[in-house]
Amino acid sequence: MASTGELVPGTLEMLILKTLSLGSLHGYGIAQHIHRLSDEALTVEEGSLYPALQRMLAKGWVAAEWKQTPTKRRARYYRLTAAGRKQLGVESSAFERAMRAITRVMRATES
Repeated sequence: MASTGELVPGTLEMLILKTLSLGSLHGYGIAQHIHRLSDEALTVEEGSLYPALQRMLAKGWVAAEWKQTPTKRRARYYRLTAAGRKQLGVESSAFERAMRAITRVMRATES
């Protein structure tokens, strides 16, 4: 992870899917949820978030509908689909394998 709070490449879609597994949210809410749960270590920029959501809509991983926010603004709310839930499992497993592999390398001692 970059010290500037940028996401590790390849993790944005997984984090969005995980966030939406907890319930539907609009884009700003997704970004805020990730930022808050990471203790403000991760920042999701609009320039990355909305293109990712569009890709995920096209793949059928999320669905969207226009609703009114609690502050009476109109916003597009995203929700996880069955295909998205399946993809979250695939991406989570791959991420866990990669993290275990990285941990093994980082803990290795010279022989």
